[in-house]
Amino acid sequence: MFRTVGIALAVVLVSTVAVAGIAVTRLTGSIHAGVHLQHVSGATAPPGVAAISGGVNLLLVGTDTRTGQGAEFSDKANLAGSSGAGNNDVTILLHIAQDHRSAMVVSFPRDLILNLPPCPAPNGGYYPASSNRMLNATLSRGGLACPVLTIEKLIPGLTIPYAASISFDGVAAMSNAVGGVTVCVAHSMNDPYTGIFLSAGYHTLQGGQALAFVRSRHGVGDGSDLGRISSQEVFLSALARKIESDGVLKNPLELYSLASAATQNMQLSDTLSSLDTMVSVALALKSVPLENIVMIQYPTGTSAAFPNRVVPVPNLDAAVNNALVNDLAVQLTGKPGRGAVLSTAPPVAPTPTPTATPSGTPVPAKEKGGIDRAPSAPPVSLTALPAGVTGQSAAQQTCSNGSGK
Repeated sequence: MFRTVGIALAVVLVSTVAVAGIAVTRLTGSIHAGVHLQHVSGATAPPGVAAISGGVNLLLVGTDTRTGQGAEFSDKANLAGSSGAGNNDVTILLHIAQDHRSAMVVSFPRDLILNLPPCPAPNGGYYPASSNRMLNATLSRGGLACPVLTIEKLIPGLTIPYAASISFDGVAAMSNAVGGVTVCVAHSMNDPYTGIFLSAGYHTLQGGQALAFVRSRHGVGDGSDLGRISSQEVFLSALARKIESDGVLKNPLELYSLASAATQNMQLSDTLSSLDTMVSVALALKSVPLENIVMIQYPTGTSAAFPNRVVPVPNLDAAVNNALVNDLAVQLTGKPGRGAVLSTAPPVAPTPTPTATPSGTPVPAKEKGGIDRAPSAPPVSLTALPAGVTGQSAAQQTCSNGSGK
């Protein structure tokens, strides 16, 4: 489904700051009632009453439910496949660093086999803990709170105060709100299952086409969900670059349209469902340059016990967990995932804010068109992730590796 939810919600938050003065009442009225979260550690979320002074952990899930998603998905076969809350075919963690100078977006494969914790049942009580279950079963099992508890169990020491889910309609609406997203395709993408047929080259996608692109698995690489993750990171990075462009960020009407499109198609945790909280999180995102937004796939390998399923890779998963729990700014040493390749097109101009640099390299006090930095501010120290961790930065231009079939 949609692994760009992290950036999409970031847009909502930043957009809210830009237009709050003229659209508070209307935007607030469009936010769905919040879902109460519980945490493995018993921690409670900070109140959303001011700019957040520290890091943010926010879990975003994309549901594959066909309920209420229009005539295209209303036939008996679609509804039998997924209805109601649906499955979380998308589960990503957005981690914003304590100093607001770097961020990680971690995608967790839908076929990841895990031991699930107890999760709250809709009518009270709990579903019991369960062994060897797929991650994408958690949303239908215990609502939005269950994926949060599951990822907290997977990454001991991490608390996730905020969460949101988005449906098919939300993906299409946001791609329309930005006027389309231009993606690169290295080899032709042909997928009759989602209805996406693209030749090699650049394509600007909106609405149903954008949704089909990010849902496509059979038309990308080896046809696996792991290939789809990196293909969706192609879309994510292209969307992020467009959001950061002057034409989007300086147009209040376009920003409001995007914020409205997202909030009307999302379910938020009660910790995130107030305008004050959205604004406070936005303030933590505004100064993170694209070069410092690192998107990775949670490291997994083939399960020996469960065919066509994956399990965490020891040591590699520990490196990612350590970076998240200890708030480390990371640097990729590996390649994009199996569904993407680096673009040969000229690189985009870097964002005007100072980039993260290895320890010992001075950070400019201010760059033209950028933001003020205290001259004495220490440089960002980067921790290199093992080469087995795949992904890209939001600034990197990549192409979806179509299957060519």
